[in-house]
Amino acid sequence: MLTRWGKALNPEAVLAEYPRPQLERNSYLNLNGYWDYAIKASGDGLPRDFEGKILVPFSPESELSGVGRSLNPDQVLWYRRRIRLPNGFRKSRLMLHFGAVDQAAAVFINGKSVGGHVGGFTPFTLDVSDAWNDGAENEIVVRVQDTTDTSWHSRGKQKAKRGGIWYTPQSGIWQTVWMESVPTVYIRGLVLTPDYDAGEVEVLAEASEPGRPFSIEIDELDGKTFSAPSDAAFRIKIPDFIPWTPENPKLYACTVSLGDDAVKSYFGMRKFSIEKDADGTPRFFLNNRPYFQSGLLDQGYWSDGMLTAPADEALIADIQMAKDMGFNLLRKHIKLEPLRWYYHCDRLGMIVWQDMPNGGEAYKPWLITVPAFLDFKMSDRRYGLFSRGKAEGREQYYRELSEMLNHLRNVVSIAVWVPFNEGWGQFDAAAATEFIRARDRTRLIDSASGWFDQGCGDFLSKHIYFRPYRFAPDRRGRAAALTEFGGYNLRIADHAFNEKDFGYKRLTSRAALADELRKLYDTEIKTAVERGLSAAIYTQLSDVEDELNGLITYDREVMKVAPEVFRTIHDGLRGERDRHC
Repeated sequence: MLTRWGKALNPEAVLAEYPRPQLERNSYLNLNGYWDYAIKASGDGLPRDFEGKILVPFSPESELSGVGRSLNPDQVLWYRRRIRLPNGFRKSRLMLHFGAVDQAAAVFINGKSVGGHVGGFTPFTLDVSDAWNDGAENEIVVRVQDTTDTSWHSRGKQKAKRGGIWYTPQSGIWQTVWMESVPTVYIRGLVLTPDYDAGEVEVLAEASEPGRPFSIEIDELDGKTFSAPSDAAFRIKIPDFIPWTPENPKLYACTVSLGDDAVKSYFGMRKFSIEKDADGTPRFFLNNRPYFQSGLLDQGYWSDGMLTAPADEALIADIQMAKDMGFNLLRKHIKLEPLRWYYHCDRLGMIVWQDMPNGGEAYKPWLITVPAFLDFKMSDRRYGLFSRGKAEGREQYYRELSEMLNHLRNVVSIAVWVPFNEGWGQFDAAAATEFIRARDRTRLIDSASGWFDQGCGDFLSKHIYFRPYRFAPDRRGRAAALTEFGGYNLRIADHAFNEKDFGYKRLTSRAALADELRKLYDTEIKTAVERGLSAAIYTQLSDVEDELNGLITYDREVMKVAPEVFRTIHDGLRGERDRHC
């Protein structure tokens, strides 16, 4: 099913926006568009003949790719693109960026290996300078393999045998490919960390040659420039700053310069914490004030592009729809988005909870489903039961977790990290929590979302679908959050993926769905907020394949619930929150 953006897609300008808003240079060459492709047996070498054209960055399984084929674990997907750089593009070093390639990629320039990456959700960059032939046509070849769920690699919701809550597997390049040229000495990275209580922002510029001096100019500080050595953090006072909130998402633009290199970036002044309110109840706080977070589970799947949104405007539309309904939170579920999605959350004002994509060997059905009906405890150090028997899989998890934290560290809107969900490949949640905490003390951690709580993390996280939610304070004194609930499904004719119908309560009309939602929030959520519930995340933003429990159809054409229904619900929740927060 094509979305309206897919129908209007111009193959000559696919997702053409600069893909990295927090480290933006003038140098930019978008390599999205048609590439040659071939699918071959894994033992075969570089194919002499490619099979056809694929529209990058859409996976071959997606409709927008123009291919419509699946990659099996014993096959290799080959890409080829020949390009000549525009005159004057090259300054010194040439960087080739991949937003995401699922799952293991090897890259060749003019037949020479220049590196690769393992991990289907995080970006990687290769310095291809030495392999590039200036003034000539150059050939880029990418070799991709994807084991999906036949191994322990992170795969998110993809499953070889899709169905229910598991989706069609995807492979290959699924985020923007692009090049830039940088001077010999350049800015490799930038970390901007707000300290709300001190009224300062900590700045760390990472340079290709550590110790080189750099400068930063913050637009709203009257053009004043601050200088310091690179690779050593220093602080800048932000006098009379305006706090970032979903209601007023204030961002501060800045420019960082190092020698002949310069990048644009931004930051926001905000603080996420858990404190006790005036009644002694632990709650989520934003900027030192109690703040109830009402959100949606957001899988980030599209009927035509699958993992890949068909347009930047499509990303904006999902976020804006949630805001129009009065939600202030999106939980990005088992997926990383392109950086532009987070940028839109930053500038539009939408709190984000970020999941780590799950991995591990084949899951035991009873282990991941029984807790939905029956509470029981189990140590997640039992690696075999939790499908984490392979040591190399556990090690790879931490490599990808570290990449995710580094990649998204500057995102203003991210409030919570979620390392594990519903026992899917969970292991050593307490250790993962400390791993995250050591790298980021500015955000909260949902150590084990749903079940198999190990008593760590910043709050108790519950998923409730098959019984009424009844609030109970955490026995360990942590805050409480309902991190998945609802999931009411409604089929809209001619806007469903297939004839399957998965959800947690089946309804037959939009009016009935609206009535049930009002009842659900009035009888279960509203009273829980009074008693101490700090966050509630409804399942879900959009339909996805068999799942028909979205507030909008998979093709984003039909809103099942009018925005005013949820605005009224949220007005009631705000009243309850204001009385008790």
